[in-house]
Amino acid sequence: MTTTTPSRELNALDRCDRCGAQAYVRAVLASTGGELLFCAHHARDVETKLRPQTSLWQDESSRLYEKPKVDIQD
Repeated sequence: MTTTTPSRELNALDRCDRCGAQAYVRAVLASTGGELLFCAHHARDVETKLRPQTSLWQDESSRLYEKPKVDIQD
């Protein structure tokens, strides 16, 4: 757990605190302001218990379903 920073888009360097996969969810704890990062799988596992304890639940897991943009000019 780390201290929180202002909300920003998660990137490939952000890793799940449970398994080390790319994080798509940031949970900021209301009690301490600390943050936990989760992959989509582990976020779903803990969401029902953890989300009520958070001041921010930043879920970017929809990015998993985005299609990459292809430039026909290349």
